[in-house]
Amino acid sequence: MQEKALLLTADYPSVDDHRAERLLEFFGVRCQKRRAIAFGLENKSAEKYRLVCSAQAFARVMGNLQNASGNSNLLARQIHSVFLYSNGDPVAVATAVSQLSGVTISIRRGAGNVTQWHVANDPDGMCGAMRDLRIQPSATYLRTGDFFHTDGGSLTPLIAGEDKAAFLKVSCNGLPVFISSERLIDIDAELTTFNFDIRQHFFSAVPLVSYIRWAFPCSSWHASEASASLIIDDPLLKPTHGFVDFQELLSLMKRHNFSTNIAFIPWNWRRSAPEVVRLFRENPEHFSLSVHGCDHTRAEFGSPSRQRLYWKAQQALERMNRHESITGISHDRVMVFPQGIFSEAAMSALKRTDVIASVNNDIISADPRPRAITISDVWDIAVMRYTFPLFTRRYPWEGIENFAFDALLGKPAIAVIHHDYCSDHCARLVNFIEQLNALPCAPTWRNLGEVVRRSCRQKEDSPGAVEVEMYGTELRIENRFGQSKRFLIRRRECEPSAIQRICTDAQEIAWRQTNGRIDFEIELNPGENRVIKIKFHDLAGKEHNRDNLPYRLKTTLRRYLCEARDNYVVPMRCRFAGSR
Repeated sequence: MQEKALLLTADYPSVDDHRAERLLEFFGVRCQKRRAIAFGLENKSAEKYRLVCSAQAFARVMGNLQNASGNSNLLARQIHSVFLYSNGDPVAVATAVSQLSGVTISIRRGAGNVTQWHVANDPDGMCGAMRDLRIQPSATYLRTGDFFHTDGGSLTPLIAGEDKAAFLKVSCNGLPVFISSERLIDIDAELTTFNFDIRQHFFSAVPLVSYIRWAFPCSSWHASEASASLIIDDPLLKPTHGFVDFQELLSLMKRHNFSTNIAFIPWNWRRSAPEVVRLFRENPEHFSLSVHGCDHTRAEFGSPSRQRLYWKAQQALERMNRHESITGISHDRVMVFPQGIFSEAAMSALKRTDVIASVNNDIISADPRPRAITISDVWDIAVMRYTFPLFTRRYPWEGIENFAFDALLGKPAIAVIHHDYCSDHCARLVNFIEQLNALPCAPTWRNLGEVVRRSCRQKEDSPGAVEVEMYGTELRIENRFGQSKRFLIRRRECEPSAIQRICTDAQEIAWRQTNGRIDFEIELNPGENRVIKIKFHDLAGKEHNRDNLPYRLKTTLRRYLCEARDNYVVPMRCRFAGSR
C-alpha cells in the first residue's frame, strides 16, 4: 500500500498549513491538498491516507469519521493515521482532543515550573532517535508555549512534563491520532544563531518530524545508516598534546566503542613522533586525520581571494600527501576550517580541489554580506546553499538532544572537542560517548571521510529503483537489497559546466543537468558497493601566491606559541583553578 499524505485545509490555507506542506516536501513526501469540506470516505476508494491538518480543519471532517466508526473496515482501509497541529487557536485543539478521547482537556499558556520534559519510549517507535530522552527546552520557549493539561484516561502523552503535555496520541475507534499543542516550525525562516538548537524549537519541530518519520518510512527521505565521528582540533602527533594522551585515548576508544579524527594542521607535516605514527598505523579503525586549514593562521580561509585560497588549499593537500608518504598514515580529504571561519571564495576554491567536503560549527560565512541560511538548509544532511557542501558539527555541551534530533533528520553525528575537554582524563567525553551510543539508533563510528561518503538520503518509491540524493563530491553507494537495483542519483549543482567527469574506479558515468541539479544512475547487484566521484576542472588563471618570508616567520612563531599554550599555559591554569 502506498504511503499517501493528504493535507486538509480550511477554505483558505493558513500560514500553518503552508508550513506543514513545506515540512512534508522537505522530507520528500508527495502530498495532495484538499479542502476539509470536500473530504469524505467512499466505499469504492482504495486509498490509504495519512491525514495532516490543523485542529480547526479536522473539526470539519470529525462527523465523517464518527459516521464511519460503524464501518471499521472502511475507516481502517482508507485512513492510516492523523496528525493535528495548532494554528494559534488553543480552544479548537483542546476541543478536538476532548471529542476524540472523551476526556475533558484544556490548553494553557506556559509550562509553569516544569523544566524537564520526557519523550516517551513509544512501542511503535514514534520519535525515533529521541525516544526516552529527558530534555530541558529553553526557559523563554517554556513561558510562551501552549501545553495540554492532562489527567490520563485514554490519552497517551508522547512528550510530557509532570501533568503537562505537548504531544499526545489518542486512539479513535482503532485509528491513531497524534496531536501537537504548538504551532509548526517555519523551516524557511532565516537562521539567526551559529547552528540550529532543538531546545529553542522543541515543541514546534519534534512532533511533526517524528510523525513523518513514523508514517512514511518508505516514501520519505531517510539516511542509509546512522554514522558518527569525533573530531579533536589541532593536536600534533606527539605522545601528548595538552590534555590529549593518545595511548589513553586509544584505550578509551576500544573500551567505549568510538573513533577519533584529528583535525591535523598541515604545517606540522614534518613533526609527527614515530611512536604516535605507529599507533595510528596499527589502529586505522580508531584513528584518522583530516585537513585543518593549511597554516592555521587567523581567518586563513576567510579571505575574499579565490585564487589565493585555491593555492592555500592545494598547498595544504600537498603537505598532507608528504606527511602520508613519510608516515604511511592516510588522511581524509575533508577540510575543517580553522577558527570556524570561511568565505564564499573558500567554498568556490575548495570545489576545484580534491577535497570532498568541508566541516564546520558555524554555517554563516565571514563575508561582509553573508547569504541567508534557513532552518531547512541546516536540517539537510549538509548545507548545500554554498557552491561546496558544508557538514555541520557540534560540541558535546550542546546536549545529546541536538545529536538525537540530527539523527532523526538523518544527519551524521559529528562531534568536536579541543584538548582541554580531556582535562579530567576524558571523563566528560566518555559520558557523552555513552549517551550517544545509547540512542535508539546507535551510530556506526567511521573516519570522517567515510562519514561524508556515506552521508546521503534515499527512498524507494517504485519497485526496482531507489532515489538517492548525494552531498559530498564522493558517494559510497551500497545495494543492501536482496535483488539488483537501479540507483537514481541526484545532486544539487549550481555550476555544472565546472564538472570534468563523474566516474567510479571502473567506469565513466553519463550525467545530465536539470533544474539546478545533476542526475545520473548506476545499477548494483545485491551486496555490491561503489564509490562515485565527481571531479571538477582545476581553477584557471593561477597567480603567483607564494608566502613571503615575514609571513612564514610569523606563522612559525604562531605555531610554536600555540603549542606552548596548549602544553603548558592551559594545563597550568587548570591546575591552579583546581587548587583554589
